Amino acid sequence: MKDWSTCAVVDSDPQMLSGVWVFRGTRVPVTALFENLEDGAQLSDFVDWFPGVTKERVRAVLEHVAHSLEVA
Repeated sequence: MKDWSTCAVVDSDPQMLSGVWVFRGTRVPVTALFENLEDGAQLSDFVDWFPGVTKERVRAVLEHVAHSLEVA
């Protein structure tokens, strides 16, 4: 399981969405990014569809995942 606690652009609150990791300051689950990318969405589409999520935050999440694969 991915350790999201070291990613500054996401947050988890047990009182919100059962503690699912979300983009900080939103209710958008991080998993929504990956589900939409799997379905063929472009990053620009994703940020248009989910207000409060910026390209910078999306890139930070993707970099976090990429870095975790490098050290694994």
